[in-house]
Amino acid sequence: MIDSGTTGTLRHLARWRAQGHKVVLASVVRSWGSAPRGPGALMAVCDNADFAGSVSGGCVEVAVIEEARGAMRMGRPRVVEYGVSDEDAWSVGLPCGGQIQVHLDPVGNGMLEESVVQELITAREGGEAVVLATVLSSGLATLWRPNERTATRERNATAVAGHAACDEPAREAAYRSILDDVTTVVELHGDEVLLRPHNPPVRVIVVGAVHLTQALVPVIEAAGFAAVVVDPRQAFATPERFPGVRPVVAWPGEAMHLLRPDHRTAVVVVTHDAKLDDPALVSALSSPAFYVGALGSRRSHARRLERLKSEGVAAEALDRIHAPVGLDIGARTPGEIAVAVVAEIVAALRSATRR
Repeated sequence: MIDSGTTGTLRHLARWRAQGHKVVLASVVRSWGSAPRGPGALMAVCDNADFAGSVSGGCVEVAVIEEARGAMRMGRPRVVEYGVSDEDAWSVGLPCGGQIQVHLDPVGNGMLEESVVQELITAREGGEAVVLATVLSSGLATLWRPNERTATRERNATAVAGHAACDEPAREAAYRSILDDVTTVVELHGDEVLLRPHNPPVRVIVVGAVHLTQALVPVIEAAGFAAVVVDPRQAFATPERFPGVRPVVAWPGEAMHLLRPDHRTAVVVVTHDAKLDDPALVSALSSPAFYVGALGSRRSHARRLERLKSEGVAAEALDRIHAPVGLDIGARTPGEIAVAVVAEIVAALRSATRR
């Protein structure tokens, strides 16, 4: 098994195809109960028995590989289900009960084409939000860009299930999938279509290149998020202090204007300096950011609220601030605080996508 994220899984798939191998892309379509992985989980299977990614955390991968080989031989997609009760789970290698439904897409043969896979990889690497739409009955797959409008409709009008990706029902379903970041099956023109959203990573903008931020950035990245560090102080915002991150050296108000927080952005202010924290908070609270957090005690936060009120920030906006920042787990060290902050961000993110 090759351990890789979604983009890595797709890269392996593309490389295997370029080498002349038969390949199947396995996707979790639905899950019930306490299944280890949810809809959207991907695994690429090569005809040499190699595979990348996971659809169950290691529980049923061997069975999926065998089914994928069958799909390769037949040259047709198939849907398989795996399920077991909690009582019998261990006897078949599952760590828990539950049920998953997996769709197997043979690559090529007029279904999931290499060009679509490459286009998807390019979109992911470029931070573009797209949806991979697959007709479950036929395996025909195309890439949809639901945010594109009339100027690109002609290019985006590939027929799927007898209709075009720019049809209003399809666009609305795809847009909803991206907004909720949820893989779903919808009925479009009488066909079941699997919509798999591919969003850019959630961004976590941290205002303040302080000691805590050095502990926070690795935890943010371990969660699969993209860390952005903002600080106008050149001595603080250095590549040496934040390896692999290019700090934004600008005043927070200016930086927030450039970064444009959206519904997949969290903002955390940690400087303890009102000149830096307050402008960032004012900007974040006027944006669609799903999480806004501020470091500091309850007493210092009360003073902060008074300052922001005097600047005209509405009470309902102030209620969005998570302060003191992070889940209350008794954290003391920078590492522990970082874990608490990221855990709270995850909770807010999943709460937002469930609404």
